[in-house]
Parts: sequence; C-alpha cells; structure tokens
Amino acid sequence: MPAYEICYLDVQGALTYKFAADCADDARAKVLAHAMKTHNAKRLEVWNGGRLIYARPSDAPSMREQMLRAS
Repeated sequence: MPAYEICYLDVQGALTYKFAADCADDARAKVLAHAMKTHNAKRLEVWNGGRLIYARPSDAPSMREQMLRAS
C-alpha cells in the first residue's frame, strides 16, 4: 500500500494540519483527504513521496512551492 501525506492549509497558505495514511491508491487517498477536512482548511494537498497527486483548489501554489520561495 502506498503511503500518502495529506496536508491542510489556511487562507494564508500556512500548514494547519497534516497526517500520513496508507491507502490502496490515489483515488482512495483523495477521498480520505476530503473526508478528514476541517472547516478552517481552505486548501488540501495529497502527496505521494515528492509527487503532488491532488490539490483543491487547484489554482493555488502548493505548500512546498511556498516553502521554496520563502527560503
């Protein structure tokens, strides 16, 4: 089973919560990400290793892109 990292970001793009999960495939990881989303999370990202497989909304820069710009 692939391991996924699911991240939730606030309005400013700051990480508010993340967790790791073992899911059978990308589709199940996406469903889990939506199921666990809290009301204050404005963006969610699903990562498999260094690969971003899903983000909503899809038009905002990813958490890792923001971190690279800041450094």
